[in-house]
Amino acid sequence: MADEISGGVEEYGGVTVTEQYLSMLRNGRRANPSPELLRALAKFFAVPVGYLLGDLSQPQAARVEEEVRFLAAMRDRRVRAIALRSVGLPPEVQDSLTTIISQFRQQMNLPADPPEQGGDRRGE
Repeated sequence: MADEISGGVEEYGGVTVTEQYLSMLRNGRRANPSPELLRALAKFFAVPVGYLLGDLSQPQAARVEEEVRFLAAMRDRRVRAIALRSVGLPPEVQDSLTTIISQFRQQMNLPADPPEQGGDRRGE
């Protein structure tokens, strides 16, 4: 995962960073990354820099986390296919699809809402 992040940070933000340094940041063994690295990480993860710094209000942070969970779920091609096929359908049909999916989740003893962390990537 760290190699994917370091490559993405370089590609999206033009900043070179080692996997080891990212690991140290994540584990708290290093602090105070450069503003350039923060901007590159934020760009890579598609979040505001303030989210990485903990500077967002609770409602703002919750909104960002919801978007991140959504994006993670959309990495699964099957989930994406279901979502995209519902585009353009009338709202009442979309509501029916939501009900059907909820019934499947209940029959499979899954929670009513999807898990907090996203994306089974096996379908890519």
